[in-house]
Amino acid sequence: MHAVVLGAGIIGVSTAWHLRQLGHDVTVIERQSGAAMETSFANAGQISVSYCEPWANKDAPLKTLKWMFDDTAPLLFRPQLDWKQWRWGLQFLAQCTDSAFHRNVKQLVALGAYSHQALRDVVAHTGIAYNRLEKGIAHYYSDQASFDGAAQAAELMQTFGVQRRVVNREELLRIEPALAPFAHRITGGTYTESDESGDAQVFTAALAEHCEAAGVQFQYNQHVERLERSGNAIDAVHLRHAHTGKVARVAADAVVVACGSYTAPLLQTVGITVPIYPGKGYSATLPLLKPEQAPTVSMIDDARKCAMSRLGDHLRVAGTIELGGFDLSLDTPLARRRCDMLVQRVEEVMPGVVDTRTPEQGGNPHYWCGLRPATPTNIPLIGKTKLNKLWVNAGHGTLGWTHGAGSGKALAELMSGQTPDMAFGFTRT
Repeated sequence: MHAVVLGAGIIGVSTAWHLRQLGHDVTVIERQSGAAMETSFANAGQISVSYCEPWANKDAPLKTLKWMFDDTAPLLFRPQLDWKQWRWGLQFLAQCTDSAFHRNVKQLVALGAYSHQALRDVVAHTGIAYNRLEKGIAHYYSDQASFDGAAQAAELMQTFGVQRRVVNREELLRIEPALAPFAHRITGGTYTESDESGDAQVFTAALAEHCEAAGVQFQYNQHVERLERSGNAIDAVHLRHAHTGKVARVAADAVVVACGSYTAPLLQTVGITVPIYPGKGYSATLPLLKPEQAPTVSMIDDARKCAMSRLGDHLRVAGTIELGGFDLSLDTPLARRRCDMLVQRVEEVMPGVVDTRTPEQGGNPHYWCGLRPATPTNIPLIGKTKLNKLWVNAGHGTLGWTHGAGSGKALAELMSGQTPDMAFGFTRT
């Protein structure tokens, strides 16, 4: 079988790797000049199997309404004249019940555990190094009410086999001493030893090289012009080169759409509607000034809903979701405020440890934003579409790095007539 994979982020490259390992010929199409140049480029770096709760819960509607008037809110809904945004919002509200939350968590944990093992297997096979730290994830709280709620969340996750445990402030500081300057404001935390962190872009780019060495063909700087439909099947992909304008037709026995947030508009052109909407996230990558005082445990700041991960001699802080369409600007007042919030929080928590100076002050921060392809349930779409030879692997939201390896493996198995070994509801849309 010749499979064409559209998209060279963590999802697309993982899919290509596993398809090739199962003996298929694979071509990867990517509009950027290399792998992992968009959503996979500068995320929080967390492999967070144990912190995979959906955004939709019983408290989300009221919080979202309140946060609409706060430019630095963790989840900012920016109303657009776009019926797709409103449809997605209504579908999201339908998931804001306890029963839906529990149902969705169960699937996310199943995919996460499967994916974590798949990642370990790939690393063992390839030897890829990506600033990996296997020291868990710590979630710290700075108000008592939130910390009290953390115990209930931990208990729920434990019912799904996740070993997230509640820790007091003293134990949290033993786990991660870098929090000491902020200790007076910490009420407690939770910790999962099994989670880890690492650089998704470095991993994905390296895996793409291993794919090429194994015979996978990559075509970069190629825009997908259209999917060629013949009756009830997709037979080929039509491309246009980003620089030369040269057009090409690539025939395929199977096509995988792994285009992140752009999956929905592409599938719409062949009559398939999927509930994926872009959630704009931000990150800042900052040089370490005092490496000996910097964290080695990846962390989640509950008050700001942001994550901090050490990546070699830098710290990555990432967070916030902005539901406002396909806007990728970083130079607007709103974008600057959201980036500034992330950097200021790092300085509050670890004063002087990281270089948080702005470029005007002589600093060298790297700001980034990307579109997280979100479904209302946060459960990704992995599986076959109603059109023959057309498959989808998208909608991973903030968990693309966590679920990437397993999503690629599972879809490759499905395409090969196998059944992935996990309790997950695969897509047939």
